[in-house]
Amino acid sequence: MPSDHPAVAAIRRAVSTDMQLLDAVASSLILVACSGGPDSLALAAATADVAPGLGFRAGLITVDHDLQPGSATRAQDVASWGERRGLSPSEVVTVQVAGVGGVEAAARRARYGALDAAARRHRAVAVLLGHTEDDQAETVLLGLARGSGAMSLAGMARQRGLYRRPLLSISRVDTHSAAAEQDLSVWQDPHNADSRYARSRLRALLPELERGIGPGVVAGLARSARLLRADAEYLDALAADRRAAWSAPDGTMDVAALATAATAIRGRVLRGWLIDRGVSPGALTLEHVDRIDRLLTDWRGQGPVFLPGGLAAGRRAGRLYCVGEAMPG
Repeated sequence: MPSDHPAVAAIRRAVSTDMQLLDAVASSLILVACSGGPDSLALAAATADVAPGLGFRAGLITVDHDLQPGSATRAQDVASWGERRGLSPSEVVTVQVAGVGGVEAAARRARYGALDAAARRHRAVAVLLGHTEDDQAETVLLGLARGSGAMSLAGMARQRGLYRRPLLSISRVDTHSAAAEQDLSVWQDPHNADSRYARSRLRALLPELERGIGPGVVAGLARSARLLRADAEYLDALAADRRAAWSAPDGTMDVAALATAATAIRGRVLRGWLIDRGVSPGALTLEHVDRIDRLLTDWRGQGPVFLPGGLAAGRRAGRLYCVGEAMPG
């Protein structure tokens, strides 16, 4: 291995620990999503170093969003570096960024779609993402500012499906130090400093918070995310059980059972039920859920609540129904 620098060693340890948690057969492929920035390059370098010793093959996928001049050349440079580092396959996937929700949201959808397809194509057992402790802190603060609830405050999951984030306990300072120590050719995405984007503005403010409140703010936010995620996952599992118990075969829900449930459980049950009925999770807001909740807790004979996708939920004969599904007579 090329360096014993503390930051390089810490990232290798984090990647190695994560790989050892994988339930996979020998020679399984792990892909690293690498943009060419310092975080993902440091992750890719560590993966190339430790994967063979743990019995895994390692590859690299870089996504060209085609949003800036020269992006294709830069993406190919990242893939070529991956090949030289022993990451195979190392390939570029070009995507079209379009759709609702602004450039950030559209780019994210396109990127994850490309990574999903690459994982299927190469039969990968995991896709590693380079999100750091600082990214986690930013996610928590954005969730707090948007009033997004416990799961959003819980930040990014360390593992979800094929996706894994081994660097969530590693600081951005360390990933940058590791990249510099290994002379990695780092690309700094100009979007990261573009004040049009909320995350970029927040990224600029985090050092001010550290100076104003004291060191440890970023680590504290990331620690809060870990604790909140454990709570939120428990409540979500409990709500899923309740939803199954209170649902009828026609898809309606028992008003009496819902009305007596704790608020934390009731809101989760309603949200899950609406998604089951076909409401888009991205379009479903807290206001929608609150208005349906009032059909349970503040019932005065009001009409249905209109929902995204042309659906509507209402109350009739002691049941909640969603128009478009079986509706009680």
